[in-house]
Amino acid sequence: MKLSSPVFKDHEMIPRKYTCEGQDINPPLHIEDLPEDTKELALIVEDPDSKAGTWRHWSVYNIPVTSEIEEDSIPGVQGINDFGKKDYGGPCPEKGKHRYFFKVFALQHTLALKDGLNKGDLKLALKGHILDSAELVGMYEKKGSE
Repeated sequence: MKLSSPVFKDHEMIPRKYTCEGQDINPPLHIEDLPEDTKELALIVEDPDSKAGTWRHWSVYNIPVTSEIEEDSIPGVQGINDFGKKDYGGPCPEKGKHRYFFKVFALQHTLALKDGLNKGDLKLALKGHILDSAELVGMYEKKGSE
């Protein structure tokens, strides 16, 4: 599997539009080479560089099989992020440059998970159902946060 975006390349800067300093909307993503038996997808966006520990910015699951997640979209059911919301929360590092991992999972079953799962419950629900996964890493640093 491969995950990419037309607006930033792997390990390059995420455009401001998709951060707390911009429109705070999700960037478009392209998914390639899904396993044949994929029944649905899940997407998790996390920042492992947060001083609070790995910070969940977005989780979406029960996503129908697709090759594209559109900009500013809700492609499935949303979980609770670490901002305490069921929304995409764009990069907003308190200090320095952070990495943002966009991870897509191809699932072998339709899981029909309930709305608003927290990260622990989602991780547990996905366990044993992942056929393959791919990730895209974006970078971001707020102006003046060096």
